[in-house]
Amino acid sequence: MAAARRPSSTRAATRRAALVLALAGAALLGACSGRDPAPQFSYTLLDGQKASTEAQRGKVLLVNFWATSCTTCVKEMPQLVATHRKYAGRGFDTLAVAMSYDPPAYVANFAASRQLPFGVVIDNTGAIAKAFSDVKLTPTTFLIDKRGAIVKRYVGEPDFAELHALVEKLLAEPA
Repeated sequence: MAAARRPSSTRAATRRAALVLALAGAALLGACSGRDPAPQFSYTLLDGQKASTEAQRGKVLLVNFWATSCTTCVKEMPQLVATHRKYAGRGFDTLAVAMSYDPPAYVANFAASRQLPFGVVIDNTGAIAKAFSDVKLTPTTFLIDKRGAIVKRYVGEPDFAELHALVEKLLAEPA
Protein backbone atom coordinates (compact mmCIF):
# COMPACT_ATOMS: atom_id res chain seq x y z
CA MET A 1 0.00 0.00 0.00
CA ALA A 2 2.85 2.38 0.74
CA ALA A 3 4.14 1.76 -2.77
CA ALA A 4 0.75 2.74 -4.25
CA ARG A 5 0.77 6.06 -2.41
CA ARG A 6 4.26 6.99 -3.39
CA PRO A 7 3.55 7.54 -7.10
CA SER A 8 0.50 9.63 -6.23
CA SER A 9 2.41 11.76 -3.73
CA THR A 10 5.33 11.96 -6.15
CA ARG A 11 2.99 13.22 -8.87
CA ALA A 12 1.52 15.79 -6.50
CA ALA A 13 4.99 16.93 -5.46
CA THR A 14 6.04 17.13 -9.11
CA ARG A 15 2.95 19.22 -9.93
CA ARG A 16 3.66 21.54 -6.98
CA ALA A 17 7.29 21.89 -8.04
CA ALA A 18 6.24 22.62 -11.62
CA LEU A 19 3.76 25.23 -10.41
CA VAL A 20 6.39 26.87 -8.19
CA LEU A 21 8.86 26.92 -11.10
CA ALA A 22 6.26 28.35 -13.47
CA LEU A 23 5.34 31.09 -11.01
CA ALA A 24 9.00 31.87 -10.32
CA GLY A 25 9.69 31.99 -14.06
CA ALA A 26 6.77 34.35 -14.64
CA ALA A 27 7.92 36.58 -11.80
CA LEU A 28 11.47 36.58 -13.14
CA LEU A 29 10.27 37.37 -16.65
CA GLY A 30 8.20 40.27 -15.36
CA ALA A 31 11.10 41.60 -13.32
CA CYS A 32 13.49 41.34 -16.27
CA SER A 33 11.19 42.99 -18.80
CA GLY A 34 11.16 46.25 -16.85
CA ARG A 35 8.01 47.28 -18.61
CA ASP A 36 5.39 48.82 -16.35
CA PRO A 37 2.06 49.77 -17.91
CA ALA A 38 1.89 53.40 -18.97
CA PRO A 39 -0.93 55.48 -17.51
CA GLN A 40 -4.04 55.70 -19.65
CA PHE A 41 -5.55 59.16 -20.02
CA SER A 42 -7.61 61.37 -22.30
CA TYR A 43 -6.47 64.83 -23.30
CA THR A 44 -7.27 67.84 -25.45
CA LEU A 45 -4.65 69.03 -27.91
CA LEU A 46 -3.92 72.71 -28.53
CA ASP A 47 -6.05 72.56 -31.69
CA GLY A 48 -9.05 71.39 -29.62
CA GLN A 49 -8.93 67.81 -30.84
CA LYS A 50 -9.70 65.22 -28.16
CA ALA A 51 -7.53 62.12 -27.96
CA SER A 52 -6.40 59.38 -25.59
CA THR A 53 -3.41 57.19 -25.03
CA GLU A 54 -5.67 54.17 -25.53
CA ALA A 55 -6.04 55.26 -29.16
CA GLN A 56 -2.22 55.10 -29.47
CA ARG A 57 -2.08 51.34 -28.76
CA GLY A 58 -0.24 49.59 -31.54
CA LYS A 59 2.15 52.54 -31.93
CA VAL A 60 5.41 53.38 -30.23
CA LEU A 61 4.71 56.58 -28.29
CA LEU A 62 7.13 59.16 -26.94
CA VAL A 63 5.64 61.33 -24.19
CA ASN A 64 7.75 64.42 -23.42
CA PHE A 65 7.08 66.61 -20.37
CA TRP A 66 8.45 70.06 -21.02
CA ALA A 67 8.09 73.78 -20.34
CA THR A 68 8.78 76.88 -22.39
CA SER A 69 10.91 78.20 -19.50
CA CYS A 70 13.14 75.11 -19.53
CA THR A 71 16.30 75.79 -21.58
CA THR A 72 17.08 72.09 -22.04
CA CYS A 73 13.50 71.51 -23.25
CA VAL A 74 13.82 74.28 -25.83
CA LYS A 75 17.26 72.98 -26.87
CA GLU A 76 16.08 69.38 -27.38
CA MET A 77 12.85 70.26 -29.22
CA PRO A 78 14.42 70.29 -32.73
CA GLN A 79 15.74 66.77 -32.09
CA LEU A 80 12.30 65.63 -30.89
CA VAL A 81 10.84 67.09 -34.09
CA ALA A 82 13.48 65.27 -36.20
CA THR A 83 12.83 62.01 -34.33
CA HIS A 84 9.09 62.36 -34.87
CA ARG A 85 9.51 63.05 -38.58
CA LYS A 86 11.95 60.16 -38.99
CA TYR A 87 9.61 57.54 -37.51
CA ALA A 88 6.06 58.93 -37.83
CA GLY A 89 5.33 56.96 -41.00
CA ARG A 90 6.31 53.69 -39.31
CA GLY A 91 3.90 53.64 -36.35
CA PHE A 92 5.56 56.16 -34.05
CA ASP A 93 3.95 59.18 -32.43
CA THR A 94 4.99 61.96 -30.08
CA LEU A 95 3.00 63.80 -27.44
CA ALA A 96 4.47 66.93 -25.88
CA VAL A 97 2.94 67.60 -22.46
CA ALA A 98 3.43 71.17 -21.24
CA MET A 99 3.66 71.43 -17.47
CA SER A 100 0.79 72.95 -15.48
CA TYR A 101 2.80 76.05 -14.55
CA ASP A 102 3.53 76.93 -18.19
CA PRO A 103 1.32 79.82 -19.38
CA PRO A 104 -1.01 78.50 -22.11
CA ALA A 105 -0.28 81.46 -24.39
CA TYR A 106 3.47 80.71 -24.21
CA VAL A 107 2.88 77.04 -25.06
CA ALA A 108 0.60 77.89 -27.99
CA ASN A 109 3.06 80.48 -29.30
CA PHE A 110 6.00 78.07 -28.97
CA ALA A 111 4.15 75.26 -30.78
CA ALA A 112 2.96 77.57 -33.57
CA SER A 113 6.24 79.42 -34.11
CA ARG A 114 8.21 76.16 -34.34
CA GLN A 115 5.47 74.35 -36.28
CA LEU A 116 5.61 71.31 -34.01
CA PRO A 117 4.44 68.33 -36.12
CA PHE A 118 3.08 66.34 -33.16
CA GLY A 119 0.38 66.67 -30.54
CA VAL A 120 0.84 69.26 -27.81
CA VAL A 121 -1.27 69.25 -24.66
CA ILE A 122 -1.25 71.57 -21.67
CA ASP A 123 -1.45 69.64 -18.41
CA ASN A 124 -3.53 72.38 -16.71
CA THR A 125 -4.27 70.40 -13.56
CA GLY A 126 -1.02 68.45 -13.37
CA ALA A 127 -2.98 65.19 -13.59
CA ILE A 128 -0.94 63.79 -16.47
CA ALA A 129 2.36 64.52 -14.69
CA LYS A 130 0.97 62.90 -11.52
CA ALA A 131 -0.07 59.80 -13.48
CA PHE A 132 3.52 59.40 -14.71
CA SER A 133 5.00 59.03 -11.20
CA ASP A 134 4.48 62.72 -10.39
CA VAL A 135 6.87 64.25 -12.94
CA LYS A 136 8.36 67.46 -11.60
CA LEU A 137 11.60 67.86 -13.58
CA THR A 138 11.71 68.93 -17.20
CA PRO A 139 12.45 67.57 -19.61
CA THR A 140 11.27 64.10 -18.66
CA THR A 141 10.52 61.76 -21.53
CA PHE A 142 8.87 58.33 -21.57
CA LEU A 143 9.13 55.84 -24.40
CA ILE A 144 6.11 53.53 -24.54
CA ASP A 145 5.90 50.34 -26.59
CA LYS A 146 3.07 49.17 -28.86
CA ARG A 147 1.40 47.31 -25.98
CA GLY A 148 1.24 50.44 -23.82
CA ALA A 149 4.15 49.67 -21.48
CA ILE A 150 6.86 52.10 -20.43
CA VAL A 151 10.18 50.95 -21.84
CA LYS A 152 12.43 53.84 -20.86
CA ARG A 153 12.31 57.05 -18.83
CA TYR A 154 14.73 59.84 -19.62
CA VAL A 155 15.24 62.69 -17.14
CA GLY A 156 17.07 65.45 -18.97
CA GLU A 157 17.93 65.42 -22.63
CA PRO A 158 18.04 61.88 -24.04
CA ASP A 159 21.00 60.47 -25.91
CA PHE A 160 19.22 60.64 -29.26
CA ALA A 161 21.38 57.95 -30.92
CA GLU A 162 20.42 55.57 -28.10
CA LEU A 163 16.78 56.68 -28.29
CA HIS A 164 16.67 56.07 -32.05
CA ALA A 165 18.17 52.59 -31.64
CA LEU A 166 15.52 51.77 -29.03
CA VAL A 167 12.73 53.17 -31.23
CA GLU A 168 13.95 50.98 -34.13
CA LYS A 169 13.89 47.93 -31.85
CA LEU A 170 10.38 48.73 -30.57
CA LEU A 171 9.01 49.36 -34.04
CA ALA A 172 10.23 45.90 -35.06
CA GLU A 173 8.35 44.22 -32.18
CA PRO A 174 4.87 42.82 -32.80
CA ALA A 175 1.93 44.82 -31.46
